[in-house]
Amino acid sequence: MDGYSWPTGPKVPAADAVLRSWAATVAALPVEAHVAGEVIGRQRFGVFILLDEFPEAVALAEITAMPHGMELPALGARVGGEVIWHAEHNHQVKVRLDEWTTSAE
Repeated sequence: MDGYSWPTGPKVPAADAVLRSWAATVAALPVEAHVAGEVIGRQRFGVFILLDEFPEAVALAEITAMPHGMELPALGARVGGEVIWHAEHNHQVKVRLDEWTTSAE
C-alpha cells in the first residue's frame, strides 16, 4: 500500500448530501473559521477531512498550503485548521492545517 486512498466508508457523506448542505456549510464556515476533524482520505495533492461539526461537509487541505519538508497527516489522524476558501465547483471547504501554519512561522 502506498499510503494514499480516496475517502470511502460509512462516515463519508454522500455527494447529494454534500450538495444539499453546501449553502449552509458556506454560511456556517466563513473564511478564517477554525475547523477540526478526521482525515478520511489521502492523495498526493492533499488530505480529505470529515469535519466534526458538519458531517455532511468535506474539507480538503491541499499541499499548496503545506510548508516544504512536512508530511501529510495519516489516515484517521485528528487535525484542525483554518478555512481559506470554498470550492463551489466540487463543494469542498479548503483548509490550511494548524500544524502547517505553526511550522511556517
